[in-house]
Amino acid sequence: MGTQGVRPAFYALRPGGWRDYVTVLHLPYTAWNLAYVALGAGLSPHFDTARWLWTSAAFALALGLAAHMLDELNGRPLRTRIGGGTLVLLSCLALGGACAIGVWAAFTWHAGVLAFVAVGAFVVPAYNLEWFGGALHNAWGLALSWAAFPVLTSYYAQSGTLRLDAVLAAGYATLMIFVQRALSTPVRHARRVEGSTAGVEPMEFALRLMPWANVLLGAALVAMRLT
Repeated sequence: MGTQGVRPAFYALRPGGWRDYVTVLHLPYTAWNLAYVALGAGLSPHFDTARWLWTSAAFALALGLAAHMLDELNGRPLRTRIGGGTLVLLSCLALGGACAIGVWAAFTWHAGVLAFVAVGAFVVPAYNLEWFGGALHNAWGLALSWAAFPVLTSYYAQSGTLRLDAVLAAGYATLMIFVQRALSTPVRHARRVEGSTAGVEPMEFALRLMPWANVLLGAALVAMRLT
């Protein structure tokens, strides 16, 4: 069966125009990543709303825009019609904006934030463009970069330190991405290669729920700190 009648992902819209820009954001997974920012901030011994919001903005730019634009540039997995030059320009602007927020935060909050900025600026192109022969483009690279990393970064941005609870939360986030990877690999193959979701519906249903379960967890922790 051909793949033209089956969307490449459950969140993908019909190709063309503004819909491509919505599709390429991977909105459920971007929300999931931002939930880990909330998780790290909510667990920190000190919580500042502005720092949480700025950290969320930086990750929204770095992952939601820059990383996903580069991912689409590298093989067109979502089959969008966005021009290659546009993808490169938007990713550079977004990553530059994220780094600018991080540098400002380092001078305003904690100088150690610069280390996290450097890691993020490297990981975005290295993972999504498969530098070093794709050495980072694997389950561990995904889990550490987009699950453990936002938890630890957000925690540190709040408190200027990392404690055991931050490490344990990063471990939780890492394992959740391994679960997501185990589910998404056969679903992605079914959609993009076989052109049918027959037989993978239960796995895809779980994938639809997992981002929002983590969003609720992150929201609960932030709500606890705000009330």
